Amino acid sequence: MNYSNMVQRYYLPALKKAKIKRIKFHCLRHTFASLLIHQGENIKYIQSQLGHSSPTVTLNVYSHLMNPVNQESACRLEKTIFEGTGHKMVTNN
Repeated sequence: MNYSNMVQRYYLPALKKAKIKRIKFHCLRHTFASLLIHQGENIKYIQSQLGHSSPTVTLNVYSHLMNPVNQESACRLEKTIFEGTGHKMVTNN
């Protein structure tokens, strides 16, 4: 499908019909990727959805969005380890 034809025939009329301000079609791609990252989806899955040649390409473009996700992960790990007695991960032998 020709990109310009698709945008003119389908995308822009759909935005107008939905009363959504005009945004670049490519912005939808970034929004999609950003939402997947925010949901905590696996980077390999995101890479395959975007059609990138490798997860490295995806990380090069979107890694700046991962800091909040990493912070939340670190907080969950900290809570798991130190919740209660602080020895949740230690076995009693």
